[in-house]
Amino acid sequence: MPGTKDAVATLGTKDAVATIAVKDLARAKKFYEGTLGLKPTGLDAPEEEVQVYRTGNSKLMVYRSQYAGTNKATAATWGLGGDLDEVVQALKAKGVTFEHYDNMPGTTRKGDVHVFGTFKAAWFKDPDGNILHVNSG
Repeated sequence: MPGTKDAVATLGTKDAVATIAVKDLARAKKFYEGTLGLKPTGLDAPEEEVQVYRTGNSKLMVYRSQYAGTNKATAATWGLGGDLDEVVQALKAKGVTFEHYDNMPGTTRKGDVHVFGTFKAAWFKDPDGNILHVNSG
């Protein structure tokens, strides 16, 4: 099919959207807006089913699903650079509980932050158990 190869290459020039399933959209909005401080984009979507947030130059979409919380892997990651420790402390002050993965080879943990040489990372969960990640990248 003519042009197919070029059309597919377009994906590499577009922003991807992290998509996270939640059971209770009202509870998710309270967490993503109130705790994480994300702002809704105002996109035209069924408000009782989907909420899209701006996060940096990208977006994060939460949507109502019966499969919410079944993902056992990281759902979204934020690279915070030198702000990591400050953000971790601010989230902790808002009641966020951080995950501790003490079986990761080559890492030490300082409080809630895992240290891999000069790279630092922390993980936490949203109310549905979706794993979210912040790091010094």
